[in-house]
Amino acid sequence: MAHCIVPEAEALLDKEIPVLDKGFIRLVDYLGGDSRIVQSARVSYGEGTKTVREDGALIDYLLRHQHTSPFEQVVLTFHVKLPIFVARQWIRHRMARVNEISGRYSILKNDCYLPDPADIALQSSDNKQGRASEPVAREEALKIREEMRIQQEEAFSGYDSLIEQNLAREIARINLPVSTYTEWYWQIDLHNLFHFLRLRCDEHAQKEIRDYANAMLSVCRAVAPMATASFERHQKNGVNFSGEEMVALRAMLEGQKPELEGKALERLEEKIRSGKQL
Repeated sequence: MAHCIVPEAEALLDKEIPVLDKGFIRLVDYLGGDSRIVQSARVSYGEGTKTVREDGALIDYLLRHQHTSPFEQVVLTFHVKLPIFVARQWIRHRMARVNEISGRYSILKNDCYLPDPADIALQSSDNKQGRASEPVAREEALKIREEMRIQQEEAFSGYDSLIEQNLAREIARINLPVSTYTEWYWQIDLHNLFHFLRLRCDEHAQKEIRDYANAMLSVCRAVAPMATASFERHQKNGVNFSGEEMVALRAMLEGQKPELEGKALERLEEKIRSGKQL
């Protein structure tokens, strides 16, 4: 099989999918789709598997058994506009190729993220790295949002003043806020993209990066629908259990008291309730 063409992916090429107030993702290019995964897998599995499993069943088998190399045959390239604080979380996923706009070469735009009032909340009392589940009252949120806007304007006013004085761009930029939007090209194979989505679509991820992850998930559904459906079924919405948890589950199914106690039992019960990877 030569070049794989996926009509649904072709329809998405170069179209902006809005994210947050001023951000977006665009599918710039893609290499392969479901058919490429199947083709590369059958090189290893042999011709006979064509009569045993249809494409979707084969892809599902590969993903469930963590045969990852066929998924690495599919590559997606995105153009992303995102706030710097989101980019700093994102860049921790290192199995990708990134080219980002440079504030050393370019004069940065006064383009900052302001959260929707419904997304403004106080610090969580039981999560040191997250916000409380309930937003602050709308009137208070609007005041906070306006204060953030004023701070951003002040920072960019200072930046523009330094640029007008012909200060080196690499120095003038250093006081700009992490709410400033940046842009990059981000290329990644489907296996590693699924890993990114499993972590960043999760409800425990920060809301802003979760919005980008969900937008990318919609692109994956177009490029490789069968692989993405399998990913959502087994990884995104699936649960992994430890050996001890499996023993406890068997005991519970047999009507016996599990040996797990305390926090370990609480974690198991939460997994069963939520159906999420914790």
